[in-house]
Amino acid sequence: MKKIPDQISDIKEKLPDLTPTPPGLKAQASSHDLKARLDWGEPGLTIIDARDFESFGKSHITGAVPMPIDDLVERAKSSLEPIRDIYIYGENDEQTAEAANLLRAAGFRKVAELKGGIPAWKAIDGPIDGAVEHNNPGPDAYNVFSRLQHHAEAQKINK
Repeated sequence: MKKIPDQISDIKEKLPDLTPTPPGLKAQASSHDLKARLDWGEPGLTIIDARDFESFGKSHITGAVPMPIDDLVERAKSSLEPIRDIYIYGENDEQTAEAANLLRAAGFRKVAELKGGIPAWKAIDGPIDGAVEHNNPGPDAYNVFSRLQHHAEAQKINK
């Protein structure tokens, strides 16, 4: 007969791993992906707005840092570690892809292009800051279950 600690170890090995984990970083991320990561509560990431300072001042994702594309690499190298998880967005998906590629070429290994930028973020009631607009999240913005359902539906559509 096995000792109790050995029996417990055997049982633990047979159980599935039910420890929840935050969503991972993808090269192209949706607003739902970023929102899910932020909702997790342990973001460990940086959101970069690659638009010009004027656009950033008018409206930006809450918590984003301004790094216009013209001096993006210089600013990123001086303030971020190359292994940092980065979500980046620009004026449009083309500028976002260009900015992400600049960072990747500069040695940043974990860069996600935030598809749809500000409009996609607003569409899911993501918090916005800025002089022109201030978006207060809708009534279900903090309902994690509702957000996960929307995220799952968006993933099905994107496949």
